[in-house]
Amino acid sequence: MEKIKIAVCGYGNLGRGVEAAVGISPDMELAAIFTRREPSSVIPLTADVPVLPFSDIAGYSGKIDVVVNCGGSATDLPVTTPAIAALFNTVDSYDNHSMIPRHFEAVDAAASGSGHVAAISVGWDPGLFSVARLYMNAALPEGKDYTFWGRGVSQGHSDAVRRIPGVVDARQYTVPVPKALERVRKGENPDLTAGQKHTREVFAVAEPGADRAAIEESIKTMPAYFADYDTTVTFISAEEMKRDHSGIPHGGCVIRNGMTGGGAKHTAEFSLKLESNPEFTGSVLAAYARAVHRLSLRGESGAFTVFDIPPVLLSPESPEYLRAHLL
Repeated sequence: MEKIKIAVCGYGNLGRGVEAAVGISPDMELAAIFTRREPSSVIPLTADVPVLPFSDIAGYSGKIDVVVNCGGSATDLPVTTPAIAALFNTVDSYDNHSMIPRHFEAVDAAASGSGHVAAISVGWDPGLFSVARLYMNAALPEGKDYTFWGRGVSQGHSDAVRRIPGVVDARQYTVPVPKALERVRKGENPDLTAGQKHTREVFAVAEPGADRAAIEESIKTMPAYFADYDTTVTFISAEEMKRDHSGIPHGGCVIRNGMTGGGAKHTAEFSLKLESNPEFTGSVLAAYARAVHRLSLRGESGAFTVFDIPPVLLSPESPEYLRAHLL
């Protein structure tokens, strides 16, 4: 069996998570890592995989089946995913929910114009939670949705903080408001704003001499990330960051309270508890890279979301096996 040639673009926590997932996938191999860092400074987990400058990526068009783009959503993916989709089949984990329609349009134009397949906003939310919401809404059309995240580290929000001038490192924890979650699970169906469902905790390491007040203001007023939430910013040392915040746990749940035609009340809930957010997200990206490759072999092109991709395309197992063992 010829293996799917996967390239990782961006070798941070998420890129390493994708690499780990590809390493245990029987039908995949890691063909290359593209990085903006000095390639010689990158030491991958996979032996003998070439580490190449991002500026050289165009020269590998036609040699790679799927590029998994592991950049940040704040400023990177809106630029690089359309550029990559013009050259390769690709998958990204764009997670700025309110901007997904605009991102989809840009990527769809690039992928359709070049005959490639691109899956955007893949992960667990957006991603698996999105599919759970769709299934729950289809089964319970009369009802109300709730999503709670954490307590856990948001990679996208942490990356957004690290891009603020004067910030050396940062971790952002999303924290559910316990009373709000309790009311939802009781079936009270409260009307809750984003800020009433979650708070945000930011731990940041600042450069020596940096204006901490200005950094805190930039964080708390950042649109789409922090402006609508009760956000606490705590400045700590690099040593404290390494000691207390080196892990990247996360998780959460999607809940729909609904009523069926006979008047019966129902609660549907899908939840995740993740020891490593990037490893799990990387595993989801790898599964959708498989689906993207299969869609490309079918002659498809353009942008896709998790709503558009049949579950059967995600698994390395055959449809016959899935019918016999999972159905």
